Amino acid sequence: MTGDIRSKFLVIAAYLLIVALIAAGIWRYGYIQALGQLEKQGRADLALATDRFTGQLRRYQELAVLMAEHPVLSGLKAGGDAAEANRLLLEAADKTGALGLIYTDARGKVLAQAGDVPGKLRQSGHFRRALSRAQTGALGAEHGVYGTDRTRAYIYAAPAFGPAGGVTGVLTVLVDVAELEWDWIGGQPAVFFTTAQGDVFLSNRSELLFWQRGAGGVGLRPAKGPVPDFSLSEVGGHEIWRMNWGAYLPLRALHLTQPIPVIGMLGHGLIDVRAALRLAGLQALVFVLICLTFGAFLYLAAERRRTLARANAMLEMRVAERTAELSATNTALQQAQADLVQAGKLSALGQMSAGISHELNQPLMAIQQFAHNGAAFLKKNRPDMVAENLSRISHLATRAARIIKNLRAFSRNESEPMSKVDLVQVINTAVELTEARLRTEGITLHRQPGTGPVHVWGGEVRLGQVFINLINNAADAMAGQDGEKRIDIAVNTSPKLTVTISDTGPGIADPDKIFEPFYSTKEARDEEGMGLGLSISYGLVQSFGGNIRGSNTARGAVFTVELEPYHEEAVA
Repeated sequence: MTGDIRSKFLVIAAYLLIVALIAAGIWRYGYIQALGQLEKQGRADLALATDRFTGQLRRYQELAVLMAEHPVLSGLKAGGDAAEANRLLLEAADKTGALGLIYTDARGKVLAQAGDVPGKLRQSGHFRRALSRAQTGALGAEHGVYGTDRTRAYIYAAPAFGPAGGVTGVLTVLVDVAELEWDWIGGQPAVFFTTAQGDVFLSNRSELLFWQRGAGGVGLRPAKGPVPDFSLSEVGGHEIWRMNWGAYLPLRALHLTQPIPVIGMLGHGLIDVRAALRLAGLQALVFVLICLTFGAFLYLAAERRRTLARANAMLEMRVAERTAELSATNTALQQAQADLVQAGKLSALGQMSAGISHELNQPLMAIQQFAHNGAAFLKKNRPDMVAENLSRISHLATRAARIIKNLRAFSRNESEPMSKVDLVQVINTAVELTEARLRTEGITLHRQPGTGPVHVWGGEVRLGQVFINLINNAADAMAGQDGEKRIDIAVNTSPKLTVTISDTGPGIADPDKIFEPFYSTKEARDEEGMGLGLSISYGLVQSFGGNIRGSNTARGAVFTVELEPYHEEAVA
């Protein structure tokens, strides 16, 4: 090998080594960046799965609390009809899909039941929690595996109180976890929830159920049998699992966790990293192709430079053109990646803003029209009309801001204690939040809120929920009917502080049962027809020290809400 050939070989080898090292750095950087994007999406998916599961459990929690003091169940201690109580629990289990409902006395004796009864009920944690200190009572919750068929269940135990305030009974609701996870089995990404002991209790991949955390809390292993392949690595602060756990789980996944203290579990997500690998590989490949192409042209140019100057100039021109094209391709790929990320953000923003777009559309269109009118009057030298149009624009902008403020306030999860609340403002907010539906369905609403503020005891958001429920119920009752559709709201301060909401619908079929849980005249579909709206409103009003009742008039139905006036002397 001559010195010239050896020199060329060393230059080419050094160039390829440098390209390989830089390409490896680009690949790693692109991989870490892509993992960051995957983590954001994965955490959103994990949070969604968590909210979905806890939201489903919350229905059964509310079922236990609402039914614990049902008159039929409370009467069992005094020799009530056990058959009727069993029928009541069976009907509730059929409607809600509960695995079982059990009503016991404070000693754990079963008085009525529907479905399975866990063994050693008295010794269970949820039962002891329901009794708690000195039988003052608290909501108990527990999860575990029950029966010979190892049914996974989540259990709520709600105390029932006697006239003296002590716990007289406990209503236990068993939730079949398999029924809750049925409709999201096989969904993406792979999600599982582990207990405090590290066991997989819930997952959208059934093959992972009852697996346990591995040595040192890393990975998973079956409760029995051989341990499948698993390894852990850290890439840019991200935890990557390599595993061979079946056809429905990724071979390499980004592992994410999220504590769920409300149910005492830890949520896990396994996000397939193949997309991140492809993206990083594509970026590195584009760089390598550019460098190899550029290097090849440089090599050819250097070889021909000595013999063909003109051809060398043309070759350099072509190299420059090809380089520009490849650079543009790389830029386009990066822009496409940025556009995909932005599209995902816009999609999420569109979902969040869809609920308020209708209510904001009308004032915005009116603002546009008044702006055009103002410009026209300005050209005609009509400053008075310009001022009037500007005033209308200001009014409409204030209205749009108020709509957004009301929606944000109503969506807030209020947990503050009772305080001084302006009843008139609460009614105005409820009317604003429902007026779009009433207008669409051709329903006229008349209100007589009084001449000034009326202060009552209560929670602003919870009290607003009561009036929104009553207005929507009135609209539901008049849906599809011919003739006048009208809702009247009146505030009366004498002799008692009351709010009446009346409609021109068909009236109440059975006023004595209208506030009972699960009583409804609507068809049972989705979440409608469960009969909990008025029952919840009844409980909210009573928690404020008030009362609510329904009756019929010659025109339709009327609901009367009695509230406690706010007095500074009582606060002092």
